[in-house]
Amino acid sequence: MTGTEETPASGAAARRPARERILEAAYGLFARRGVRDVGVDEIIAHSGVAKATFYRHFPSKEALVLAYMDRWHQVRHDAIEEAIAHAHNPDDAILAAFTVLDEWFARGADEVNTFLHVVIEFGPGHPLGRAAMAHLADIRDRLAALAEAAGLEDPVGFAWSFHILTKGAMVASMEGDQRAAARARSLARALIDLHRPGTPAAPNPSGRKTTGPTP
Repeated sequence: MTGTEETPASGAAARRPARERILEAAYGLFARRGVRDVGVDEIIAHSGVAKATFYRHFPSKEALVLAYMDRWHQVRHDAIEEAIAHAHNPDDAILAAFTVLDEWFARGADEVNTFLHVVIEFGPGHPLGRAAMAHLADIRDRLAALAEAAGLEDPVGFAWSFHILTKGAMVASMEGDQRAAARARSLARALIDLHRPGTPAAPNPSGRKTTGPTP
């Protein structure tokens, strides 16, 4: 590769815009190996674009990673929203995230754990870590809205607890647990019941736990 000409590509790949080819190459490489382990030259080689073309679309590797995370978030968001749209009741709408995770785990989708990789690799103080955490916060906000629509107590606290289950399922899937999403989904159902109004030990708006009816 000379850095001044596009490398040969065939068929539909050659007709895709260069930016899409770069993002697609980065998507697979980052998802499998993490961000730090993948260099710009390797992404250029896999995408079949010239170095000048790469830097015209992405002035730095960090800019590419941010675009990659935006795409990851959008793909996950769209998949979950579609599952929510087909939910039969508010509880199933809340649990839709595990339906999506189960499908991704089943097909070995490496990108499922992307944001965990980024936060762990770079930490919350790095711009990439902050971007990852901002996207995770968006997901929690959506969960809190679903919990509120379902009439659950302490929807914000519920969303944090629910996120613990999703992150735990991701780590378990990395360990080889093929049923990680299904196990987490069962625990999430119990979490929903715990947050229903009037449930013994359910959270109340003050943040204190109730212990059941006063004698």
